[in-house]
Amino acid sequence: MKTTTTLLILIFPLILFSQHKKKAKSNEFSLKNRSVEVFSSADSTNLRLTKTDNLEFSELKQPLETQICVFVNPNNKFQTFLGIGGAITDSSAEVFAKLPSNKQSELLNAYYNSEKGIGYTLARTNIHSCDFSSESYTYIKEGDKELATFDINHDKKFRIPLIKKAMEVAGDNFNLYVSPWSPPAFMKSNNNMLKGGKLLPEYYQSWANYYVKYISAIQKEGIPVWGLTIQNEPMATQTWESCIYTAEEERDFLKNYLGPTIKKAGLGSKKIIIWDHNRDLISQRVSTILDDPEASKYVWGIGFHWYENWSGGNPMYENIARVNEMYPEKKLLFTEGCSESFNEKRYQIWANGEKYGRSMINDFNNGTVGWTDWNILLDEHGGPNHVGNFCFAPIHANTVSGELIYTPSYYFIGHFSKFIKKGAKRISSIPSRSQLLTTSFINNDGKIITIVMNQSDKKIIYNLCIGTKACEVKILPHSIQTLVY
Repeated sequence: MKTTTTLLILIFPLILFSQHKKKAKSNEFSLKNRSVEVFSSADSTNLRLTKTDNLEFSELKQPLETQICVFVNPNNKFQTFLGIGGAITDSSAEVFAKLPSNKQSELLNAYYNSEKGIGYTLARTNIHSCDFSSESYTYIKEGDKELATFDINHDKKFRIPLIKKAMEVAGDNFNLYVSPWSPPAFMKSNNNMLKGGKLLPEYYQSWANYYVKYISAIQKEGIPVWGLTIQNEPMATQTWESCIYTAEEERDFLKNYLGPTIKKAGLGSKKIIIWDHNRDLISQRVSTILDDPEASKYVWGIGFHWYENWSGGNPMYENIARVNEMYPEKKLLFTEGCSESFNEKRYQIWANGEKYGRSMINDFNNGTVGWTDWNILLDEHGGPNHVGNFCFAPIHANTVSGELIYTPSYYFIGHFSKFIKKGAKRISSIPSRSQLLTTSFINNDGKIITIVMNQSDKKIIYNLCIGTKACEVKILPHSIQTLVY
């Protein structure tokens, strides 16, 4: 007995050491035979998602204080990447229909083909009209509480055909979610689809049924619906379609009407997204809803926008990180952003693209799983828009000449969407200087994607560092790079 005990005492530490070695070895990331492909877009140059370098790693055990670095650690993994995309609105579909067939094909490939374009896999669309529609409309006759006249024929002319074409090019990875801007006028306190107002309590069930009718109707057209947001911008009284919900009202509508109705209709797998508004008030809205277990059980995630005018121009990126800390089991999804104040002389303003780069890097680093731009396509006037709320899109069309105009935003988005694949994991990526912003993902095939953005007016030489290996990279002023290795 004594001999057996002695042997166990001697062998047990060896077993633990062996297991520790195996675990440590499994966490090691090999850079053997890995080169770094560099793709760049830069202000005041012709570089637009252009391959600019092919680099090799070498030994760098200890960087000096004077060396600028981007440190990537593949052993630290975070959220799973869902995808990137844009909204297919009435406006986008109407402009698309005016393009010649060769330009329609070009646009579809530019967005949804990962080889020829930037590989969009996410899409959002509006439940009846929004500001980016040529007119206000619903799917029922006014006053039809029972929804007996429900019909989506309006969407079959432009929007449904475009969504189907996008699906064909994108393939199996395509995820579509739907959002309402306002209930029909008769269901609201102001008897108007525009200018805010509230959903009247006596129409809560009828409005919940409306979501089910829409999702079922669009799915009958061969378009699977992945998810839905409860209300676009529920704290904004707009000149266009809008509806106000306090946090308590959104919570109660979800837990007592929308959630149970969606589940009862056999649509319980659809991802329900709350808030769908700016970063500023997000924590109060989320806490009110998710601290109620009966409401929280229906919630897949939290949607947010970037229109930070009410917060003094501060994007409030840190609010997303705080919400992620509070409710790590819920997903974060950027559901809308665009550059406003449209001016056709400013298509190529680089700052518009940089706004995308800053937001995407910060949002992903704070736990966001997916990122959805606003309209995929607008015309030469920044519309059509039935209330004159014109804005920029990544691609514009001149409906007279048929020309497609690619803005910097398209290329900035592409530095992420073209390379990061669905199912990728975000990994640690930290710059040593504030002039550089960075985020990194590792795809399921083992390829690492590191995005680096230079916000400064100067060219920077930095080291991409993984463990004791590094490669030296040059990044131009006001540029963005994707490094693939």
